Amino acid sequence: MDDGLIRSISLGLSQRGVRDHNERLLLSLIQRHGAMPASDLARYAGLSPPTVSTILKRLESEGLVARGDPVRGKVGKPSVPMGLSPDGAFSFGLKIGRRSAELALIDLCGVMRHERHLTYREPVAAEVFDFVERGIFEISEGLPEAQRQRICGLGVAAAFEIWNWPEQGSIARTEFLNWRSVDLRQDLQSLTGLPVSLINDATAACQAEHTYGRGKEFRDYAYFFIGAYIGGGVVLDHAVYEGRQGNAGALGSLRTIGPNGESMQLVEMASIRQLEKRLREVDFDPRVLWTDPDSWSALSRYVDPWLGQTAQELAKAALSTCSVIDFEAILIDGAFPGDIREDLVARVRRYVTTQDMRGLIPPRIEAGCIGRKARAIGAATRPINTQFFL
Repeated sequence: MDDGLIRSISLGLSQRGVRDHNERLLLSLIQRHGAMPASDLARYAGLSPPTVSTILKRLESEGLVARGDPVRGKVGKPSVPMGLSPDGAFSFGLKIGRRSAELALIDLCGVMRHERHLTYREPVAAEVFDFVERGIFEISEGLPEAQRQRICGLGVAAAFEIWNWPEQGSIARTEFLNWRSVDLRQDLQSLTGLPVSLINDATAACQAEHTYGRGKEFRDYAYFFIGAYIGGGVVLDHAVYEGRQGNAGALGSLRTIGPNGESMQLVEMASIRQLEKRLREVDFDPRVLWTDPDSWSALSRYVDPWLGQTAQELAKAALSTCSVIDFEAILIDGAFPGDIREDLVARVRRYVTTQDMRGLIPPRIEAGCIGRKARAIGAATRPINTQFFL
């Protein structure tokens, strides 16, 4: 057995390993449940009050937690809730989509501090890398030195085979196909000097919803995110499940039936690209869907039929997903305005009731709350989770 493997196995048994685990445990509990006094943390964590007090003092000295206002009115001395310190850590998140790229900087509490946005017809690696380099430089230069020193990494959310989804009937540009030879982790690490982690784009959106959105309400759920192409995520026992190759929750690949009875994938029937295609047919520039949220209401003549089809497909996909795992809920979000999301969810609820549900327990159909920035926020969450939470 090589020495590196011995160290990796024994780390969790070392004193430092146990300390790291307990620190992460307390930070995770605060992140999940909000600020709370040391006595409550000790009860949740199953640790002794003196141990929790010692760990909290250390985390406070490191700037990761901060004291809240004392809570008075109970027997004994006032309790002091301990919460995450927003300036305790920062992380960049990059979403590389098929219609746009987004760069975000979030703090330890998940609040987006800065963002940059780039739209395109097709993603070209050189353009995206230039966008990232300029964006990170501009954002970092605008931060105080103390905050700049607390940037812990760059998370990247992208489709695992971004070159594999060109528009049907079109000839993909050479630059688009060149994504095959791009090593995102290595190239971006060399470009930015930051630790880089990769995550599937739809899984990243699911992670954002689970960490900062409505995911806290449910133990097990399936998550659909409708972007230029639909994708999804899976949460089991309060944790995002990525699978052995990081591709769990590839819900866009679910089988469905096309308008002529042909076998198709959900991604071909319930993505924003179908709406884009219809707009091109009537000589509208589909880029307004990504650059002007108000355009969705102005284009209701074309948006409503798309909503109807997408809702029917999601209703069938939701029940198909629940036939494998009896999910408590199905969460739906996407790169569109909030009123469109609410309309879509309401339609899915109605369509679900018309489906054959023999042998199934109907899940709750609920709206997510993060929206179009979910993938960039979820990507930025990865370095913070890796370094500070369980």
